[in-house]
Amino acid sequence: MGQNFSVRLLIVVKQSSVGSSKSLFSVKDVAAVASGSIAYLVLAYIIIGFKADQIVLVGIFNALYFSSFQTRKLILGFLIFIVFWVLFDSMKAFPNYLFNTVHIESLYNAEKALFGIHREGTILTPNEYFKANGRLFLDLLAGLFYLCWIPVPLAFAVYLFIKNRLAFLQFSLTFLVVNLIGFVIYYLYPAAPPWYVENIGFHFIPHTPGNVAALSSFDQFTGVPVFAALYSKSSNVFAAMPSLHSAYPLIVFYYGLKHKIGMMNIFFGIVAIGIWFAAVYSRHHYLLDVFLGIGCAVAGIVLFNWLELKSTIVQKFLTKYHSLIR
Repeated sequence: MGQNFSVRLLIVVKQSSVGSSKSLFSVKDVAAVASGSIAYLVLAYIIIGFKADQIVLVGIFNALYFSSFQTRKLILGFLIFIVFWVLFDSMKAFPNYLFNTVHIESLYNAEKALFGIHREGTILTPNEYFKANGRLFLDLLAGLFYLCWIPVPLAFAVYLFIKNRLAFLQFSLTFLVVNLIGFVIYYLYPAAPPWYVENIGFHFIPHTPGNVAALSSFDQFTGVPVFAALYSKSSNVFAAMPSLHSAYPLIVFYYGLKHKIGMMNIFFGIVAIGIWFAAVYSRHHYLLDVFLGIGCAVAGIVLFNWLELKSTIVQKFLTKYHSLIR
């Protein structure tokens, strides 16, 4: 099955390289991109309202699509990440707490029961322990690691796009599958983050805004409100379980090992461990959230590998998509 798929892929790539001198501004392409851009802006406005980000996204897509054939291939490849962003952003319109009960006290108690730290006659969650024993050095380290959660996967995706387009697609689609698994869990099991319990308690208050928690120290030290800006755009406060922050670096590490990129894998491994630490230290996630995030990454990797091997639909999709960005 895998050999036949590779043969079909090579045939399609050779066919796609013949007669590739079509116009950059063909009527079909212009009409498709224009209608798609307008449809996205209209739907986004209806669902979540107008945001400048939407115009910027459409502008970047159109600029790259019509600049050259190489930039067209680039933006078509990264369309997978755009789909992820649009889905994530759209969650604002459908808060998960409208569909299931938000878990606050039960999750806190489970964390304390499984990972509680005994100190002076009391039991602290790891988040509470870090709060009582925080250091500026650790604040800055946690902030630096947490800033890697999207830039590192995107930088790795660019590297794969340059070196191996098929590997790029496999990585990107695995990234999307892992996120879809995480999004489903968000709606099945809405969960409050540790900082919510710290600031509000066990009472559920809808429309609670995002909070930088311990990451505020990084903003204050650098004088740049980077995390304040990020968490002001949070799609849903009650989406702490699983920690997809913890899933992303593991996907990168897996594909780094798979494609033997050498010493960079050490860096990817350190980033993964650092983000896991930062998630808990910053009081944005419990250890349970981190472990489930790691589980989502493993499940997404296994599921995509299985689909690529067994599903002819996925194989045909990969073949066709690869021919577009080759």
